[in-house]
Order: sequence, then C-alpha cells, then structure tokens
Amino acid sequence: MGLKDKIKNSESIKKYVHWLLVPKNQARPRLWVKWFVNPFYHKKGSGATICRRTRMDVLPWSPFELGANSTIEDFSTINNGVGAVRIGNRTRIGLGNTIIGPVTIGDDVRLAQNVVLSGLNHNYEDVSQPIHAQGVSTATIIVEEETWIGANSVIVAGVTIGKHCIIAGGSVVTKDVPAYSVAVGNPARVVKTYNHDTGEWERTAKKNLVAV
Repeated sequence: MGLKDKIKNSESIKKYVHWLLVPKNQARPRLWVKWFVNPFYHKKGSGATICRRTRMDVLPWSPFELGANSTIEDFSTINNGVGAVRIGNRTRIGLGNTIIGPVTIGDDVRLAQNVVLSGLNHNYEDVSQPIHAQGVSTATIIVEEETWIGANSVIVAGVTIGKHCIIAGGSVVTKDVPAYSVAVGNPARVVKTYNHDTGEWERTAKKNLVAV
C-alpha cells in the first residue's frame, strides 16, 4: 500500500496531515504550503497574473491551473479543497469572484464582478445531524470558451455553460445553457440564440425559454 492510500485509509493520519496543511477551522493553507508546495504542484501559465489581494485557498490534494495570460483580480477567492479548479488561457476572473471547485473554465472567458461558481453542495438529508456535519457532494461546473458572465451571477454545481454564451448580470444558472445563447434571470432562461445560417441573434420562443 502506497503512502497516499495509507493516509486515506487512516482517519487519525488523515486528520494530522490536514492539520499540517491547513490551520484548524480554516480553508486557507499554511504559509509553508503556499510558499514551498503549491508553486511546484500547481500550474501557472506564462503571463498569468494573480492579483495581490486574491485569496488563494489552494491545496495540493486537488489541481489548480491558470492558463497563459489569464488574470484573477483582487478580492476573489479560489478554493480547490474539494475539487480541481482549471482556468484556461486569456481568461479574466473579475473583482470579488468566488470559485469553489470542481470548476473548469475555458479560454477567452470573462467573469464580471462578484460572480459565484460553486461545484460544492452540503448534504442535508439526515435531520438528526447539523448540515455541516453531513459532508458535501460535488458536481463539476464547466464554462466553455468565449463566454461572458455578468456581475452578481451565480452558477450552481453541475451546470455546463456552452461556448460563446452571455449570462446577464444577476442571473442564477441552475441548468445547462447551450452554446451561443443569451440567458437571463433567476432561474436563468435562454432568451436568445445565435442562428449560424442567418448570422443573427434571434429571440427564443417562450416555450423554449428554460435553459436545458
């Protein structure tokens, strides 16, 4: 049995390793992890920028990747504690965003201010226990290339947003959005799609408004 398997199979060792990496009741890694582990374990492309006031709750047990010439702006939080966070090339994560893995963001994506993408949900089925004691479930969020997500939007776990989509500010996206669509509202609805035959953005029939 390898070292990794031994750690996983022993609750006491697992707790001790977790304490070595993260202070009790916190999500942010210890400084020695930030300085001496993460730079060698995670990938940061040429010309990529993580602004100084970004909170990087990034640990070595899940991948973190930031593509070439991409930027994570100040006051954002990146957390890969329960799933990988992968951000493509030439993508900008705006001021005050929160990204909790598992999340995959493609190339040339723009996220405006205060956008939340969380691939994590808390389990709640057992009413005899507090919700925080019941563990979590995860489902990957995928944002495909060239998409723009407006300010104050929320993308929930398991959602895929297709290529070249526009998500209007303040939207809550609870279902997949097909490529070349404009989605709006809470819950988000597709109101326009791009017609490649006519070369125009066309309004969607009301019966087809809900994102699929």
